[in-house]
Amino acid sequence: MRFWPTAVSWRRFCARTLTAALVLALLLLGTLHPSQSADPETKRVLMLHSFGPRFKPWSDYAQTIRSEISRQRQKPVDFLDHSLVNARETDENSEAAFVEYLRTLYASRPIDLILAIGAPAANFVQRRRQRLFSATPMVFTAVEQRRIKNEMLKENDTVVAVAHDFPAAFENILSVLPLTKTIAVVNGTSPNEKFWLEEMRRELAPLAGRVQLRWYDELSFEEILKDAAALPPHSAIFWHLMNVDAAGVAHEANDALNKLSSLANAPIFSYDGSFFGEAIVGGPMHSVQESGQITAAVAIRILNGEKADDIKTPPTGFAAPIFDWRQMQRWGISESNLPAGSTVYFRQPTVWERYSWQIAFIVAVLLIQGGLIIILLREHRRRHLAEVLSRQRMAELAHVNRFSTAGELTASIAHEINQPLGSILTNAETAQEILRSPNPNIGELDEIVADIVQDDRRATEVIRRMRALLKKAPFEQKQFDLNEVVQETIRFFSALAIGRNFQLVSAITTEALPVLGDRIQLQQVILNLVMNGIDAMKDTPREYRIISIRTSRAENFAELSVSDRGPGIPEDKLKVVFEPFYTSKPEGMGMGLSIARTIIEAHTGQIWAENRDRGGASFRISLPLVQ
Repeated sequence: MRFWPTAVSWRRFCARTLTAALVLALLLLGTLHPSQSADPETKRVLMLHSFGPRFKPWSDYAQTIRSEISRQRQKPVDFLDHSLVNARETDENSEAAFVEYLRTLYASRPIDLILAIGAPAANFVQRRRQRLFSATPMVFTAVEQRRIKNEMLKENDTVVAVAHDFPAAFENILSVLPLTKTIAVVNGTSPNEKFWLEEMRRELAPLAGRVQLRWYDELSFEEILKDAAALPPHSAIFWHLMNVDAAGVAHEANDALNKLSSLANAPIFSYDGSFFGEAIVGGPMHSVQESGQITAAVAIRILNGEKADDIKTPPTGFAAPIFDWRQMQRWGISESNLPAGSTVYFRQPTVWERYSWQIAFIVAVLLIQGGLIIILLREHRRRHLAEVLSRQRMAELAHVNRFSTAGELTASIAHEINQPLGSILTNAETAQEILRSPNPNIGELDEIVADIVQDDRRATEVIRRMRALLKKAPFEQKQFDLNEVVQETIRFFSALAIGRNFQLVSAITTEALPVLGDRIQLQQVILNLVMNGIDAMKDTPREYRIISIRTSRAENFAELSVSDRGPGIPEDKLKVVFEPFYTSKPEGMGMGLSIARTIIEAHTGQIWAENRDRGGASFRISLPLVQ
């Protein structure tokens, strides 16, 4: 909190400030060049504020008047603002200096109109009218009619006044809150506020028998807050003015009012609409907008050439009652207690009132969605069962396909098994001969036994691979290196390549290609692609029968290609070769490539066919790598 200086020091401060300002203004005026004069079409309006531009209620009236003049005139207006800071207390010396400051400041370019905002400004102008632009039109506005001395009005003066009705304001409190027993009145100690204190005491005297009036004019604002927080039940607060409190502290804007509202245990009422919107319950009050529009209209008439004294405006009273719904809810005020013709602002509609059609729409959508979800769940279950059955059938078909492929690999399998079996027989017979000799060579026998063990393992591995290929097992995802599966598959074809007269060329990347999937099923895909390539090259010259198997890594994918040098695939058939029952072989079923596509897509991969530039077809597979 900050306190204002004593009256003597304040007068000295104001006098020094005004003197300095006067000197500065004279220097500035002396430096102006005639060419710097403003456009004569632009009217200069001096707005003289009571106390300052942020003091309620006059700040709201000034802003509204300013906006309305600009809107209604639609021509340039130069607004010049000055504040009567010495109105907080009576000081003849500083007041005279302020008059001289204004006269000097505007000596070279007269003012077209003066707007005195509020009673302090009006009283100041009437006291100093002879020396303060006596020939300049003057509008006294935002002032109560009792604060204007009509006998001192000049021919260039006109008044846009209001008429207070304090008894009506207090009757509104007792009507809205019938149980009210105490009303605390907030009022400051500036000369203007002291005037109204006496007026209110006089006008409200008839209420003495109905309600207790508690006056806060002799308390500092901090003391007011403490007392308001401890008011007895069935109390109310009437906010008149608090420009300067008993401690000499000035209060701008609505800061003091809002703080009082947050701490007081009673609702707050007022007489002026400028205080409405945050802390005031409401009632019949002066309309800032109405007064501002009237004042602006009068000002424009004067700026357009009418004589101020010819414009007569009757004082305006309280407007129709308005109330703040939020404050009514806070204090439990029923709308049935409001005066007839009242308007309630800031009402919070119920959720249904605010969003009725949205709620109805959402409920309808939810019901529709619920029905669709039920249908979709049923369809999902049916589809899931169908997919399970389809996978079972596809697995069985893939198993049959593996048997068919194994039949075609019979020669290769027999060759792979016969080789280790023949070696085992030869080594066993050799061992028998060595054992029959008088001095068996133990070292040579040891080597023979090692060869027998190695050949046995070779035969066992061939049988294991075949059993794994033919085994009927469910889809099982495991992580493995795709390169290992490719190399193992190539070994299947080692003997078949000799029997079918074709070359098997491989280019396996040195990078590991870890993928997640079913090892046997992916092996079956490679087997199918190689067998298709072999069949496609049956009419190709022997020296050109080459199957190429390549693996590589492309960013986050493992790529595998199986290429042949056959006649290729017709361009119009590239997209249908994977369709079920499509085949170019008279004895084929047309299921091999369809099964391959199903397996690859189950591994979230892609498979496609394309023709090579130098003849033949290439089947390419892309599988996501395990990160």
